Amino acid sequence: MAKKTLHYTVPGLDESAAATIIELLQSRLHALNDLQLTLKHVHWNVVGPHFIAVHEMIDPQVDEVRAMADATAERIATLGGAPLGTPGTLVAERTWDDYAIGRAPTQEHLAALDIVYQGLISSHRAAIKELDELDLVTQDMLIGQADKLELFHWFVRAHLEDQGGRLRTEGATSESDAAQAAG
Repeated sequence: MAKKTLHYTVPGLDESAAATIIELLQSRLHALNDLQLTLKHVHWNVVGPHFIAVHEMIDPQVDEVRAMADATAERIATLGGAPLGTPGTLVAERTWDDYAIGRAPTQEHLAALDIVYQGLISSHRAAIKELDELDLVTQDMLIGQADKLELFHWFVRAHLEDQGGRLRTEGATSESDAAQAAG
């Protein structure tokens, strides 16, 4: 994504830094928009004995992630940018594959979500680190988001743990592998 010319940004931040931050936030916006859609997909397609527990656990996560996406888009606008939230832009610019699991038992979806959350949290943490020298206000927003995302990840992982704390999906590197290991 090419950096756009900014006509203004927040006081105390130069336009070059703002453009870098906007580009970083745009990638976070794509990730959050993708996550909220993926979570809703899971909500609609989860089946099995633990259906209602997982179905009801997912909706508050959707709402929180939607709020994170909104805050991220508004931060882009505050910095003088124009947030891109269309599905076509998301698909064209994302660096990950579409969620791989359709209608499936709760454990398979939760295992796949474990992989999804691992990727999203890792990239959020990388963005937080990059912001260390650029903008503490934006960094603080992402830190707050990471805190909630890590909590949601724990909710998912709690369903995948044995009594000793080992994950059934240990070593899985793709959503499909994780779902198969949990199934």
